[in-house]
Amino acid sequence: MSIISRAPSLTAIISLVFALAGFSYNAWRLEQSEENNIVRDAAFQVLTELAEFEQVIYANYYDQNPVEGSPRLGWVKIGLVNDLAMLIGPEVTSSANELKSNWAGNWVTVHENRGVVDALVADIDDVRDRVKKRLDQLE
Repeated sequence: MSIISRAPSLTAIISLVFALAGFSYNAWRLEQSEENNIVRDAAFQVLTELAEFEQVIYANYYDQNPVEGSPRLGWVKIGLVNDLAMLIGPEVTSSANELKSNWAGNWVTVHENRGVVDALVADIDDVRDRVKKRLDQLE
């Protein structure tokens, strides 16, 4: 049997290998893109909630505004940040848990204690930095 008579079989095998490789890459790329979209959506929502949470803290301390600075509103914001953080990554989750813990221990004194406000804002900045770092790592 000559090489010419094997050419159609060889061509079919090579075509099959390329088709499988292309399909595998395409499936991996789609999965990676979906994961990136989930992380991006969660990250942007977390950044928005962090800004609103920071506004609640400022309204509570600087404006002494019980409506816009409501601790209940703060709890809702920090709860959502904590829930979404797990979709972004472990470093963000850890940082968000630290923020929530700091809020849980100090929310009562936010309206009167500048040190608590500064510590909470520093924690918010830490979560923000970790979210941005995670966004930079996306493929």
